[in-house]
Amino acid sequence: MPPDRRGERQAALRVALEGEGLDGLLVTHLPNIRYLTGFSGSAALLLVRPDTTTLITDFRYAAQAPDEAGGAAVVEVDRKSVWERLGRLLGEHPAAVLGIESHALTVRDAERVAGLTRGRLVPTADLVERLRAVKSPEEVDAVRAAAALAQAALAELLPAVRVGQTEQEVGAALEAGLRRRGSEWHPFPTIVASGPRTALPHARTSPRPIGPGEWLLLDFGAQVDGYCADLTRTVVVGARADERQRTVYDLVRAAQLRALQHLRPGMTGREGDALAREVIAARGFGEAFGHSLGHGLGLEVHEAPRLAPTADPPLPLHAVVTVEPGIYLPGWGGVRLEDDVYLGPDGAVLLSDGRTELVELV
Repeated sequence: MPPDRRGERQAALRVALEGEGLDGLLVTHLPNIRYLTGFSGSAALLLVRPDTTTLITDFRYAAQAPDEAGGAAVVEVDRKSVWERLGRLLGEHPAAVLGIESHALTVRDAERVAGLTRGRLVPTADLVERLRAVKSPEEVDAVRAAAALAQAALAELLPAVRVGQTEQEVGAALEAGLRRRGSEWHPFPTIVASGPRTALPHARTSPRPIGPGEWLLLDFGAQVDGYCADLTRTVVVGARADERQRTVYDLVRAAQLRALQHLRPGMTGREGDALAREVIAARGFGEAFGHSLGHGLGLEVHEAPRLAPTADPPLPLHAVVTVEPGIYLPGWGGVRLEDDVYLGPDGAVLLSDGRTELVELV
Protein backbone atom coordinates (compact mmCIF):
# COMPACT_ATOMS: atom_id res chain seq x y z
CA MET A 1 0.00 0.00 0.00
CA PRO A 2 1.53 3.35 -1.02
CA PRO A 3 1.87 5.95 1.74
CA ASP A 4 -0.99 8.38 2.23
CA ARG A 5 0.51 11.80 1.57
CA ARG A 6 -2.67 13.86 1.82
CA GLY A 7 -1.95 14.95 5.39
CA GLU A 8 1.52 16.24 4.55
CA ARG A 9 0.17 17.99 1.45
CA GLN A 10 -2.46 19.79 3.51
CA ALA A 11 0.15 20.68 6.12
CA ALA A 12 2.39 22.19 3.44
CA LEU A 13 -0.57 24.16 2.11
CA ARG A 14 -1.33 25.51 5.57
CA VAL A 15 2.24 26.74 5.87
CA ALA A 16 1.76 28.56 2.57
CA LEU A 17 -1.54 30.04 3.78
CA GLU A 18 0.10 31.35 6.93
CA GLY A 19 2.86 32.91 4.82
CA GLU A 20 0.22 34.68 2.73
CA GLY A 21 -1.67 35.90 5.80
CA LEU A 22 -4.77 33.85 4.97
CA ASP A 23 -7.22 32.31 7.43
CA GLY A 24 -8.32 29.76 4.86
CA LEU A 25 -8.44 28.83 1.20
CA LEU A 26 -11.46 27.89 -0.89
CA VAL A 27 -10.20 25.31 -3.37
CA THR A 28 -12.37 24.98 -6.47
CA HIS A 29 -9.95 23.55 -9.04
CA LEU A 30 -10.87 19.86 -9.19
CA PRO A 31 -7.31 18.50 -9.72
CA ASN A 32 -6.24 20.42 -6.62
CA ILE A 33 -9.14 18.94 -4.66
CA ARG A 34 -8.13 15.46 -5.78
CA TYR A 35 -4.50 16.12 -4.84
CA LEU A 36 -5.43 17.25 -1.33
CA THR A 37 -8.24 14.78 -0.53
CA GLY A 38 -8.36 11.97 -3.10
CA PHE A 39 -11.88 12.92 -4.22
CA SER A 40 -12.21 12.42 -7.99
CA GLY A 41 -15.77 13.60 -8.61
CA SER A 42 -16.84 16.41 -10.92
CA ALA A 43 -18.43 18.77 -8.37
CA ALA A 44 -16.99 19.92 -5.05
CA LEU A 45 -15.77 22.80 -2.95
CA LEU A 46 -12.90 22.34 -0.51
CA LEU A 47 -12.47 24.68 2.43
CA VAL A 48 -9.02 24.44 4.00
CA ARG A 49 -8.74 26.15 7.39
CA PRO A 50 -5.87 26.12 9.91
CA ASP A 51 -7.50 23.28 11.86
CA THR A 52 -9.97 21.63 9.46
CA THR A 53 -10.40 20.50 5.88
CA THR A 54 -14.01 20.30 4.70
CA LEU A 55 -15.13 18.79 1.41
CA ILE A 56 -18.56 19.93 0.23
CA THR A 57 -20.29 18.01 -2.55
CA ASP A 58 -23.76 17.00 -3.69
CA PHE A 59 -26.03 13.96 -3.58
CA ARG A 60 -24.38 12.28 -6.58
CA TYR A 61 -21.23 11.73 -4.52
CA ALA A 62 -22.82 10.92 -1.15
CA ALA A 63 -21.18 7.48 -1.15
CA GLN A 64 -18.11 8.21 -3.28
CA ALA A 65 -16.84 11.27 -1.43
CA PRO A 66 -16.51 9.71 2.05
CA ASP A 67 -14.98 6.59 0.53
CA GLU A 68 -12.32 8.49 -1.43
CA ALA A 69 -11.59 11.22 1.10
CA GLY A 70 -11.53 8.92 4.12
CA GLY A 71 -9.92 10.75 7.01
CA ALA A 72 -8.38 13.44 4.77
CA ALA A 73 -11.43 15.70 5.02
CA VAL A 74 -14.74 16.15 6.77
CA VAL A 75 -17.34 15.47 4.08
CA GLU A 76 -20.48 17.59 3.86
CA VAL A 77 -23.15 16.47 1.36
CA ASP A 78 -25.82 19.01 0.51
CA ARG A 79 -28.85 17.91 -1.51
CA LYS A 80 -29.83 21.48 -2.41
CA SER A 81 -26.78 23.68 -2.92
CA VAL A 82 -23.07 23.31 -2.14
CA TRP A 83 -22.89 27.11 -2.01
CA GLU A 84 -25.53 27.32 0.70
CA ARG A 85 -23.62 24.74 2.71
CA LEU A 86 -20.42 26.76 2.24
CA GLY A 87 -22.28 29.84 3.47
CA ARG A 88 -23.39 28.04 6.62
CA LEU A 89 -19.84 26.89 7.33
CA LEU A 90 -18.46 30.39 6.86
CA GLY A 91 -21.21 31.77 9.07
CA GLU A 92 -20.45 29.31 11.86
CA HIS A 93 -16.70 29.77 11.63
CA PRO A 94 -15.93 33.10 9.92
CA ALA A 95 -12.66 33.63 8.06
CA ALA A 96 -11.34 37.17 8.32
CA VAL A 97 -9.20 36.70 5.20
CA LEU A 98 -10.24 33.93 2.79
CA GLY A 99 -8.16 33.03 -0.25
CA ILE A 100 -9.79 32.01 -3.53
CA GLU A 101 -8.16 30.38 -6.55
CA SER A 102 -8.18 33.25 -9.04
CA HIS A 103 -7.47 31.00 -12.03
CA ALA A 104 -10.29 28.58 -11.25
CA LEU A 105 -13.15 30.58 -9.76
CA THR A 106 -15.38 32.51 -12.15
CA VAL A 107 -16.21 36.14 -11.48
CA ARG A 108 -19.82 35.14 -10.87
CA ASP A 109 -18.88 32.52 -8.29
CA ALA A 110 -16.37 34.86 -6.63
CA GLU A 111 -19.19 37.35 -6.20
CA ARG A 112 -21.31 34.56 -4.76
CA VAL A 113 -18.59 33.69 -2.22
CA ALA A 114 -18.24 37.36 -1.29
CA GLY A 115 -21.92 37.36 -0.39
CA LEU A 116 -21.48 34.33 1.86
CA THR A 117 -18.74 35.69 4.11
CA ARG A 118 -18.19 38.76 6.23
CA GLY A 119 -14.46 38.43 5.69
CA ARG A 120 -12.22 39.73 2.96
CA LEU A 121 -11.61 37.68 -0.18
CA VAL A 122 -8.03 37.56 -1.52
CA PRO A 123 -7.24 36.16 -4.99
CA THR A 124 -4.38 33.66 -4.86
CA ALA A 125 -2.25 32.12 -7.57
CA ASP A 126 -0.88 28.58 -7.70
CA LEU A 127 -0.68 27.85 -3.97
CA VAL A 128 -1.57 24.20 -4.53
CA GLU A 129 0.00 24.01 -8.01
CA ARG A 130 3.42 24.85 -6.58
CA LEU A 131 3.11 21.85 -4.28
CA ARG A 132 1.94 19.63 -7.13
CA ALA A 133 5.00 20.50 -9.24
CA VAL A 134 7.18 18.35 -6.94
CA LYS A 135 6.18 14.72 -7.38
CA SER A 136 6.30 11.91 -4.85
CA PRO A 137 7.67 8.50 -5.93
CA GLU A 138 4.11 7.20 -6.22
CA GLU A 139 3.13 10.02 -8.56
CA VAL A 140 6.18 9.37 -10.72
CA ASP A 141 5.29 5.68 -10.85
CA ALA A 142 1.75 6.54 -11.98
CA VAL A 143 3.02 8.66 -14.87
CA ARG A 144 5.44 5.88 -15.79
CA ALA A 145 2.58 3.35 -15.80
CA ALA A 146 0.45 5.62 -17.96
CA ALA A 147 3.32 6.01 -20.42
CA ALA A 148 3.84 2.24 -20.60
CA LEU A 149 0.14 1.77 -21.28
CA ALA A 150 0.22 4.38 -24.05
CA GLN A 151 3.30 2.84 -25.64
CA ALA A 152 1.66 -0.61 -25.68
CA ALA A 153 -1.38 0.82 -27.46
CA LEU A 154 0.88 2.50 -30.04
CA ALA A 155 2.85 -0.70 -30.62
CA GLU A 156 -0.40 -2.53 -31.39
CA LEU A 157 -1.64 0.25 -33.67
CA LEU A 158 1.30 0.98 -35.95
CA PRO A 159 1.53 -2.37 -37.80
CA ALA A 160 -2.12 -1.97 -38.81
CA VAL A 161 -1.82 1.57 -40.22
CA ARG A 162 -2.26 1.69 -43.99
CA VAL A 163 -2.39 4.23 -46.80
CA GLY A 164 -6.00 5.27 -47.36
CA GLN A 165 -7.07 5.05 -43.74
CA THR A 166 -8.46 8.28 -42.40
CA GLU A 167 -7.02 10.16 -39.46
CA GLN A 168 -10.26 9.51 -37.59
CA GLU A 169 -10.02 5.75 -38.18
CA VAL A 170 -6.45 5.70 -36.85
CA GLY A 171 -7.46 7.84 -33.87
CA ALA A 172 -10.38 5.56 -33.05
CA ALA A 173 -8.15 2.48 -33.11
CA LEU A 174 -5.55 4.16 -30.91
CA GLU A 175 -8.10 5.35 -28.36
CA ALA A 176 -9.73 1.92 -28.25
CA GLY A 177 -6.32 0.39 -27.54
CA LEU A 178 -5.74 2.84 -24.72
CA ARG A 179 -9.06 2.03 -23.10
CA ARG A 180 -8.62 -1.73 -23.47
CA ARG A 181 -5.34 -1.47 -21.59
CA GLY A 182 -6.92 0.39 -18.71
CA SER A 183 -6.55 4.10 -19.41
CA GLU A 184 -9.10 5.87 -17.22
CA TRP A 185 -9.70 8.44 -19.95
CA HIS A 186 -7.90 10.47 -22.60
CA PRO A 187 -6.06 13.35 -20.90
CA PHE A 188 -6.66 15.52 -23.99
CA PRO A 189 -8.21 15.11 -27.45
CA THR A 190 -6.00 12.71 -29.38
CA ILE A 191 -4.22 14.39 -32.28
CA VAL A 192 -3.85 12.36 -35.48
CA ALA A 193 -2.60 14.46 -38.40
CA SER A 194 -1.28 13.42 -41.79
CA GLY A 195 0.53 14.96 -44.75
CA PRO A 196 0.60 18.77 -44.77
CA ARG A 197 -1.69 18.83 -41.72
CA THR A 198 1.24 17.69 -39.55
CA ALA A 199 2.43 21.31 -39.80
CA LEU A 200 -0.47 22.21 -37.47
CA PRO A 201 0.95 21.71 -33.95
CA HIS A 202 -2.53 21.20 -32.44
CA ALA A 203 -4.37 19.80 -35.44
CA ARG A 204 -7.87 18.43 -35.03
CA THR A 205 -8.15 14.81 -36.11
CA SER A 206 -10.00 14.90 -39.45
CA PRO A 207 -11.59 12.59 -42.07
CA ARG A 208 -8.55 13.10 -44.35
CA PRO A 209 -7.16 9.84 -45.85
CA ILE A 210 -3.44 9.19 -45.37
CA GLY A 211 -1.49 9.35 -48.62
CA PRO A 212 1.58 7.29 -49.61
CA GLY A 213 4.89 8.62 -48.31
CA GLU A 214 3.20 11.09 -45.95
CA TRP A 215 3.95 12.00 -42.39
CA LEU A 216 1.57 10.71 -39.74
CA LEU A 217 1.80 12.53 -36.41
CA LEU A 218 0.25 10.97 -33.31
CA ASP A 219 -0.02 13.02 -30.10
CA PHE A 220 -1.85 11.03 -27.44
CA GLY A 221 -1.91 10.14 -23.77
CA ALA A 222 -3.17 7.81 -21.10
CA GLN A 223 -4.32 8.22 -17.51
CA VAL A 224 -3.55 5.92 -14.55
CA ASP A 225 -4.68 6.71 -10.99
CA GLY A 226 -5.52 10.18 -12.25
CA TYR A 227 -2.00 10.83 -13.58
CA CYS A 228 -1.32 11.61 -17.22
CA ALA A 229 1.20 10.55 -19.82
CA ASP A 230 1.69 12.64 -22.97
CA LEU A 231 3.56 11.23 -25.99
CA THR A 232 4.09 12.21 -29.62
CA ARG A 233 5.51 10.10 -32.42
CA THR A 234 5.82 10.99 -36.12
CA VAL A 235 6.10 8.22 -38.71
CA VAL A 236 6.10 7.84 -42.50
CA VAL A 237 3.32 5.75 -44.05
CA GLY A 238 3.47 3.70 -47.25
CA ALA A 239 7.01 4.51 -48.40
CA ARG A 240 10.56 5.16 -47.27
CA ALA A 241 11.31 8.66 -46.03
CA ASP A 242 12.73 10.98 -48.64
CA GLU A 243 15.86 13.05 -48.05
CA ARG A 244 14.05 16.13 -46.79
CA GLN A 245 11.89 14.13 -44.42
CA ARG A 246 14.92 12.37 -43.00
CA THR A 247 16.84 15.63 -42.59
CA VAL A 248 14.05 17.33 -40.65
CA TYR A 249 13.33 14.25 -38.57
CA ASP A 250 16.96 13.74 -37.62
CA LEU A 251 17.24 17.38 -36.59
CA VAL A 252 14.20 17.18 -34.26
CA ARG A 253 15.54 13.94 -32.81
CA ALA A 254 18.97 15.48 -32.21
CA ALA A 255 17.36 18.45 -30.46
CA GLN A 256 15.33 16.21 -28.19
CA LEU A 257 18.34 14.04 -27.41
CA ARG A 258 20.40 17.07 -26.36
CA ALA A 259 17.66 18.20 -24.02
CA LEU A 260 17.27 14.75 -22.51
CA GLN A 261 21.00 14.47 -21.91
CA HIS A 262 21.50 17.87 -20.30
CA LEU A 263 18.20 18.81 -18.63
CA ARG A 264 18.69 19.25 -14.88
CA PRO A 265 16.66 20.43 -11.91
CA GLY A 266 17.76 23.87 -10.85
CA MET A 267 18.21 25.25 -14.36
CA THR A 268 15.54 27.71 -15.40
CA GLY A 269 12.73 26.75 -17.72
CA ARG A 270 14.28 29.14 -20.23
CA GLU A 271 17.62 27.32 -20.07
CA GLY A 272 15.93 23.96 -20.45
CA ASP A 273 14.03 25.15 -23.51
CA ALA A 274 17.23 26.49 -25.06
CA LEU A 275 18.88 23.07 -24.98
CA ALA A 276 16.70 21.93 -27.87
CA ARG A 277 15.92 25.30 -29.44
CA GLU A 278 19.59 26.11 -30.05
CA VAL A 279 20.05 22.89 -32.05
CA ILE A 280 17.09 23.67 -34.30
CA ALA A 281 17.92 27.37 -34.70
CA ALA A 282 21.53 26.61 -35.63
CA ARG A 283 20.26 24.77 -38.71
CA GLY A 284 18.03 27.64 -39.79
CA PHE A 285 14.71 26.26 -38.54
CA GLY A 286 14.30 28.43 -35.45
CA GLU A 287 11.16 30.14 -36.75
CA ALA A 288 9.60 26.72 -37.43
CA PHE A 289 9.74 25.76 -33.74
CA GLY A 290 7.13 28.10 -32.34
CA HIS A 291 5.94 26.42 -29.14
CA SER A 292 7.69 25.76 -25.85
CA LEU A 293 9.84 22.68 -25.32
CA GLY A 294 7.71 21.21 -22.58
CA HIS A 295 5.37 21.42 -19.63
CA GLY A 296 4.75 19.77 -16.32
CA LEU A 297 2.74 16.59 -16.17
CA GLY A 298 0.67 15.04 -13.39
CA LEU A 299 -3.01 15.17 -12.50
CA GLU A 300 -3.31 17.56 -15.43
CA VAL A 301 -1.65 17.19 -18.79
CA HIS A 302 -0.45 20.79 -18.62
CA GLU A 303 0.78 21.96 -15.23
CA ALA A 304 3.86 23.48 -13.62
CA PRO A 305 6.72 23.78 -14.38
CA ARG A 306 7.23 25.06 -17.92
CA LEU A 307 10.18 24.76 -20.30
CA ALA A 308 9.78 27.86 -22.45
CA PRO A 309 11.70 30.93 -23.65
CA THR A 310 9.72 33.01 -21.15
CA ALA A 311 10.02 30.64 -18.16
CA ASP A 312 12.48 32.09 -15.62
CA PRO A 313 11.64 30.00 -12.49
CA PRO A 314 14.04 27.12 -11.78
CA LEU A 315 12.91 23.60 -12.55
CA PRO A 316 12.20 21.82 -9.24
CA LEU A 317 13.88 18.63 -8.16
CA HIS A 318 11.41 15.72 -8.56
CA ALA A 319 9.31 17.47 -11.23
CA VAL A 320 7.89 15.54 -14.20
CA VAL A 321 7.94 17.29 -17.57
CA THR A 322 7.51 16.62 -21.26
CA VAL A 323 10.31 17.20 -23.79
CA GLU A 324 8.74 17.84 -27.19
CA PRO A 325 10.67 19.77 -29.84
CA GLY A 326 9.13 20.15 -33.27
CA ILE A 327 9.58 21.68 -36.71
CA TYR A 328 6.50 22.77 -38.69
CA LEU A 329 6.67 23.82 -42.34
CA PRO A 330 3.30 24.97 -43.76
CA GLY A 331 2.33 23.21 -46.97
CA TRP A 332 4.86 20.42 -46.39
CA GLY A 333 4.34 19.02 -42.94
CA GLY A 334 5.89 18.80 -39.51
CA VAL A 335 7.69 16.55 -37.07
CA ARG A 336 7.28 16.44 -33.29
CA LEU A 337 8.78 13.96 -30.84
CA GLU A 338 7.63 13.93 -27.24
CA ASP A 339 8.67 11.94 -24.20
CA ASP A 340 7.99 12.25 -20.49
CA VAL A 341 10.84 12.62 -18.00
CA TYR A 342 11.45 12.82 -14.27
CA LEU A 343 13.93 15.45 -13.06
CA GLY A 344 15.98 13.56 -10.49
CA PRO A 345 19.18 14.49 -8.65
CA ASP A 346 21.29 13.24 -11.55
CA GLY A 347 19.23 14.80 -14.34
CA ALA A 348 16.42 13.70 -16.61
CA VAL A 349 15.18 10.12 -16.32
CA LEU A 350 12.89 8.82 -19.05
CA LEU A 351 9.46 7.69 -17.92
CA SER A 352 8.41 6.85 -21.49
CA ASP A 353 10.51 4.61 -23.71
CA GLY A 354 12.40 7.30 -25.66
CA ARG A 355 12.23 5.14 -28.79
CA THR A 356 12.37 7.86 -31.41
CA GLU A 357 14.11 6.12 -34.29
CA LEU A 358 12.39 6.93 -37.58
CA VAL A 359 9.60 4.42 -38.29
CA GLU A 360 8.63 3.82 -41.93
CA LEU A 361 5.39 1.85 -42.28
CA VAL A 362 5.91 0.16 -45.65
